[in-house]
Amino acid sequence: MQQPLGAQISHMLKARGVEVIFGIPGVHNIELYRGIEEAGIFHVLARHEQGAAFMADGYARASGRPAVCYLITGPGLCNAMTALGQAYSDSVPVLAIASCLDETAAKRGQLHQMRDQVGAAATVCEWSLEAQGAEAAYALVDRALAEFASTRPRPKALHVGIATLGAAAEAPPPPPAPQKPPSASHDDVYAAIQAILSAERPLFIFGGGTVAGADAVEDVLRQTGAAAFVTYAGRGLVRSDHPMFFGAFLARPSSAEIAAKADLVIAVGTELSAVDLWRDTLGHRCPMLRVDIDPEILAECGAGDMAILGDAGAFLRDISIAIPARTGDRAPCWDATMVAKTRARWRAEIDAERPGIPAICDALRAVTPDDAMIYSDMTQFAYAAKEIWDMPRPGHWHHPFGFGTLGYALPAAIGGAVARPGQPTVAILGDYGLQYTLPELGTAVELGLSLPILVWDNAELAEIKDAMVRSQIAPNAVIARNPDFLALARAYGAEASQPSTLTELQDALTQAFTAPVPTLIHMTPALVT
Repeated sequence: MQQPLGAQISHMLKARGVEVIFGIPGVHNIELYRGIEEAGIFHVLARHEQGAAFMADGYARASGRPAVCYLITGPGLCNAMTALGQAYSDSVPVLAIASCLDETAAKRGQLHQMRDQVGAAATVCEWSLEAQGAEAAYALVDRALAEFASTRPRPKALHVGIATLGAAAEAPPPPPAPQKPPSASHDDVYAAIQAILSAERPLFIFGGGTVAGADAVEDVLRQTGAAAFVTYAGRGLVRSDHPMFFGAFLARPSSAEIAAKADLVIAVGTELSAVDLWRDTLGHRCPMLRVDIDPEILAECGAGDMAILGDAGAFLRDISIAIPARTGDRAPCWDATMVAKTRARWRAEIDAERPGIPAICDALRAVTPDDAMIYSDMTQFAYAAKEIWDMPRPGHWHHPFGFGTLGYALPAAIGGAVARPGQPTVAILGDYGLQYTLPELGTAVELGLSLPILVWDNAELAEIKDAMVRSQIAPNAVIARNPDFLALARAYGAEASQPSTLTELQDALTQAFTAPVPTLIHMTPALVT
């Protein structure tokens, strides 16, 4: 049956497993909204297109499935670009579908006109393409979904002309056969096992790309006797009390000394990027075995290194099955006492750098359910927490790592809560970052989300101030007048709390998990003074 293409796109997405769309309707993209309810898709109304795309990001990270946002021509697409850039940096499968003008070369002064909408989105997405008709739109949707499933997932932007969205179109084709990521070959798996078992001091580094293989991590460490680090995105992959676990402390400068002691580093599902290490190199002097789904990452391997193209989780499961067939469990290759002392020293460094924050982290962690999913923002509190807050499960703490945008946590947590109804979700923000996307609190209230919003308010841009002081620059433009956050939250219909002790903070968080609306919990350094 023929329908306007905009409606057909919604039906197509539903047939391919899309349950939720985030966005804001406008005069240019209303045809996309024609089929949403008819297709049985739930729509989340954001307050800003940046919020819509952040919500899609948070939904995708929580659900493990691609997320979709609907955007309007020009400013709608531009408003979402920061969030799409974050999704690109952190390998999140977000499909942005935007209306666009039908003719721009010969006409000027149109509503929402910009010089090159498709080119603008291409700067932050894996690809940005305009569909000239229904067939092309359907093909590009399926291409995006296939690439999300089979390659490193990164955002895509599909643009469809206003007239094209409203034109009658035949129904989309049936869903194609599902795609899978590449797997390491049999020879690669056994070559890797040989290299690991031949090493006297192997060191694993587990990244966020390893989450799907979490069930094999414990076995692999026991079988190989190796020690391990996790990246920030890999937290929860190794249990916090494992005697060979160095933690998420790769950014500590002296972690380079540990890497230098290894005679084989096995980097699984991680870029080992600048925001993982905060230095130019890991510090190892030995060969590295790298397992990754992205050939670009493997191209960084040097002479003597081993590169394996394949899904990191599947690789871990493969070697955990194959090793016992060759040998029994191996004795630990590292000194457990040294590992424990090193972790304690790094924890003490953070205590000294950010006084009080570790104690607050410990108090919050003690009353946070193990299945809670946490979304943090660019704030000093999160910088400390993502090193010392031990996660009982992998893939449950999300942060704007690479692009590093403020304003991420609140809308992303909303998307995460929508993806996991009835399960605990937490947002952690600074006083300044909250104000980037504060209006999205209205969306959370409308949805009736039991969402604790932990706001760390040190009354200044403390991280920037400290950087200025270190650079011998007189602190400037680092103090802004803050609003009454409690009154603002209540004005939106949320609950609000300002605990004065750690015990009161724990009580506030516990109550927020069951409140009928979001709860803003205002935290200040006075909690530990």
